[in-house]
Parts: sequence; structure tokens; C-alpha cells
Amino acid sequence: MQRVTAWLNEKNPGLDSPIGVEEDLIEARLIDSMDFLEFIDLLEEISGDSIDLQEVTIDDFRTLARVRERFLSSAVLADAPAG
Repeated sequence: MQRVTAWLNEKNPGLDSPIGVEEDLIEARLIDSMDFLEFIDLLEEISGDSIDLQEVTIDDFRTLARVRERFLSSAVLADAPAG
């Protein structure tokens, strides 16, 4: 998730507080239509999986919590230290 939040902060340099995991990224205009495909590319790169746009909805990209759940749960587990 660190790469996702870093990307969002890069695209929105005027942010003055951290992005909450339940904050609506679209309503808050943190992701706009111009950046959406780049955001999908980033998620594909991080997860190692392609995202079929026929199988997702806009709600899958609405919050950091949903992005993590829908696209990055296996990537997060792969990055976790073995214990």
C-alpha cells in the first residue's frame, strides 16, 4: 500500500493530511479520469496480475481499503515477513 499512497501523494502534492483507508478517492478527486489508467497500471505492477476491466466496478477503486482487498491482498501477504 505504501507505493499506492506514494503515487496518490505524488499526483496530489497539495495534500496536507494522510489519506484515510476509507476516504473516497474519487469523490475527493485524488484519482481523476486522466490518472485512472495509470493507477490501474500501478496496481497491476504491484500485484503482478492484470486487471480485467470487464470484471471490476468503479467501487473497486473507491477507497484504499477496497483497493487492498480487491487487488493487493496477495501482494501484501507476499511482502509480509515470514514468521
